[in-house]
Amino acid sequence: MYTKLALLIDGEWIEETDAGSEPVLNPATEQPLGTLPHAGTAELDRALAAASRAFEGWKRTPPYERGKILRRAADLMRERLDHIATVLTLEEGKTLAEAKGEITAAAEFFDWFAEEGRRSYGRIIPARLPDMRQTVTQEPVGPVACFTPWNFPAVTPARKIAPALAAGCTCIIKPAEETPGTTLELARALTDAGLPKG
Repeated sequence: MYTKLALLIDGEWIEETDAGSEPVLNPATEQPLGTLPHAGTAELDRALAAASRAFEGWKRTPPYERGKILRRAADLMRERLDHIATVLTLEEGKTLAEAKGEITAAAEFFDWFAEEGRRSYGRIIPARLPDMRQTVTQEPVGPVACFTPWNFPAVTPARKIAPALAAGCTCIIKPAEETPGTTLELARALTDAGLPKG
């Protein structure tokens, strides 16, 4: 019913850390749904090292290939709609219908940015001097930190993760402690869609 809570670092699901943990509560019943491991300094360092290492390959992955992974993740979110919506409802308190709408919207963000990644066009800027040419080239900037709130645990991460991945950046995601399960389900969809570890 609910999801297994863990940290995803470099393709590995980590269920316990030395940094402790906390319960994730159902807001309607105040009963625990699961235990969320905390990321300490060691886990953060490992996540940054993995994201930095993966960035070198991901930025060279053609936008069409990155887009295929994002579209496949969106398809998996739609296939898993009932499960992910149940997770969102349990941890956040929205109605199941609202949760399904949010998951559908999150999948649509992945679809949108899968296509937008192809259109990372550069520009030619008119120069002041006759023998000068100014060009703008779009380049991935590196690992991106994505911090998300509790109130939209699918749409907000999707609006941060999808454009970053489409642009060729890797991500370190920090979901709200109240609603981590929904974001973990998005991460599962991405890994199952073929997103490289890191």
